[in-house]
Amino acid sequence: MGGFFGAVSQRDVTLDIFFGVDYHSHLGTRRGGMVLYDAAGGFQRQIHSIENTPFRTKFEKDLRDFHGCSGIGCISDTDPQPLMVRSRLGVYAITTVGIINNAEQLIAKHFANGGNHFMAMSSGKVNSTELAAALINEEDDLVSGILHAQDVIEGSLTLLLLTEGGEIIAARDKLGRLPVLIGQNEEGCCVSFESFAYHKLGYRDAYELGPREIVKIGPRGWETLSPAGKEMKICAFLWTYYGYPNSNYEGVNVEVMRGRNGHIMARDEAARGTLPDVDYVAGVPDSGVPHAIGYANESGIPFARPFVKYTPTWPRSFMPTDQTMRNQVAKMKQIPVPELIEGKKLLFVDDSIVRGTQLRETVEFLYASGAKEVHMRSACPPIMYGCKYLNFSRSNSAMELIARKTVQELEGDEGQEHLEEYADVHTQRGQCLLKSIQEKLGFDSLGYQSLDGLLEAIGIDRDKVCTYCWNGKE
Repeated sequence: MGGFFGAVSQRDVTLDIFFGVDYHSHLGTRRGGMVLYDAAGGFQRQIHSIENTPFRTKFEKDLRDFHGCSGIGCISDTDPQPLMVRSRLGVYAITTVGIINNAEQLIAKHFANGGNHFMAMSSGKVNSTELAAALINEEDDLVSGILHAQDVIEGSLTLLLLTEGGEIIAARDKLGRLPVLIGQNEEGCCVSFESFAYHKLGYRDAYELGPREIVKIGPRGWETLSPAGKEMKICAFLWTYYGYPNSNYEGVNVEVMRGRNGHIMARDEAARGTLPDVDYVAGVPDSGVPHAIGYANESGIPFARPFVKYTPTWPRSFMPTDQTMRNQVAKMKQIPVPELIEGKKLLFVDDSIVRGTQLRETVEFLYASGAKEVHMRSACPPIMYGCKYLNFSRSNSAMELIARKTVQELEGDEGQEHLEEYADVHTQRGQCLLKSIQEKLGFDSLGYQSLDGLLEAIGIDRDKVCTYCWNGKE
């Protein structure tokens, strides 16, 4: 997906940008970038690949060359950025998070309206951040340009601009699919996705942008340039998986939500009489752990860690980008605790079941380690649609999703007309899907959190939460 961090202060902010961006490393694996602005020396920028080396390691050597009282940086899971742009609206640096599904149409329209060229990447495609900048520059000022870009883009667009005057302009997506938060201390302000990133740097919570809101941030505070809209569709997966445990979105803490989610799962299973007889409840580390703790606390079944991940070598489970290599890395990271596995009946909670490849290998690993039974619970409903707003899934086709693939195997094209029914485990089709995935992945039982249960755990107005990946509703 990606994330960003920016700061404007009365002092040098190089280290704030460095550590603030590094604290977003869980959101992407491809590129990292920093831009600093100094009134005397202008802009300094650096971009590195972080596919095989963490952000911190790649950028430590660059710190001596950076200086300035304002700056922005990013972790990008898509194209290299931040970019430097010189246009009739001035010189600025820009970083974006989101996805542009109609990029080719927008590029063609740009050429038809007199645009001459874009810089092509090695794939021949246009950098999505450069395209966003081109759309912004079609208008007479930056604010109008940002609103224009957000309106014509099919997908989402959240961004930071660092101006030639050293101010930051932050814009949240028009439907607020991602959070944008402002922190403040005695010397300046920062802007971030993850609140814990600036807490560790000495900033306190100051303001959370509303959907579509655009603000200008300076060392003494911030000013709203374009007001927030009323409609919001923030991504539910931020709480389920992507968000870091310490973070808060719309006033809801990630770790608290996950614990509550597990509690609701166990509560509802107990009401249905489907709680399995197991020795331990465990989380598929690491994001499944808080869901599992909530499940264990509510069910009264002891919580344990039958296996742990060896993270010093491969700190992020979705590194590297090659799927075969990722599967092998996932296997190498799983270190069993035989005393908690041999002869035991185990129930695991994972944050989600997307393709199922790694879960199948986890089950095989657990049985090979002596487990008597392996039960699985997903902390969210079956994923039926690839995200078209935030690029959270690497799936190139919906048929790579195990739920959609299984529906096709069960009923062919006819089944694709009944996805909502298949996603509800209380229906006949839903039970059929559940049993098929259970048998395919080798579980002794399988359960999914309901959409109602998930939304209850988040706890904000459900009309303000995006649930597209589960029910296909925008």
